[in-house]
Amino acid sequence: MKRIVLQLLLIPLLMGVTKQVIAQSESEAKPSVNHFNGTLTATSNGISIIPFFSLGRPAFLFDLSLGGERLSFDPMLRFGMDGKPWSFVFWWRYKIIKNEKFTLTAGAHPAFLFQEREIIVDGKPKNVLVANRFLAWEIAPTYKISPRSSLGLYFLNGNGINPYPPDHTYFLGMTWTLSDLPIGESLRFKMTPQFYYLKVDENDGIYGTSTFTLTKNNFPIGLQSTMNQKIKSGIEGNDFVWNISLIYNFANEYRKQ
Repeated sequence: MKRIVLQLLLIPLLMGVTKQVIAQSESEAKPSVNHFNGTLTATSNGISIIPFFSLGRPAFLFDLSLGGERLSFDPMLRFGMDGKPWSFVFWWRYKIIKNEKFTLTAGAHPAFLFQEREIIVDGKPKNVLVANRFLAWEIAPTYKISPRSSLGLYFLNGNGINPYPPDHTYFLGMTWTLSDLPIGESLRFKMTPQFYYLKVDENDGIYGTSTFTLTKNNFPIGLQSTMNQKIKSGIEGNDFVWNISLIYNFANEYRKQ
């Protein structure tokens, strides 16, 4: 499995490195640009970065990004609508290669997944919120086919640092992104179909998922839905997961003169 992953990732990496060396030699120094972007989501079912995993109930999602053109800090904070925390993921990401056609991003994070567990206190059972700890890294090459279409690979490796499983998680997905598709004069549609392989400790599976987003020009609020379907899997969980969400996007750029 590891050999196949490395072969898939090395091909776009070598292509991108060649283009990046040429681009850097021809580019002139430009003022650095910093950003503070985010998406706030109210959803009928919280769905994780790996779409197979979900909260199973309504949730609030806060996806933020703060940084420059290459390095960024991207925290992802998830809560149930009852106010209880679900997961906190603190991404650091760096764009190793960045040009008009090809981008290669690498990232790593500590994460905390909160679960209710029953413990015995003074001889009586009591439910407490426990933070499960994980460390993970990712690599994501993306090739832009056209202004509205791109292909990408995404590899994620997560490792639990808890006294109970899961211990190791591997995710490899291939994504086709279609964005900014016009519907009438003011509506825009985006879809991101993806097929992925997931391995959790000794069990694995193959899945298909897609996210659909509908937005309006010059309006920060949109609608979004994610659907995930099991194709073949030995991992325990739901065969089909979906949600409907209301999203609010904001973006700010700061240029150093």
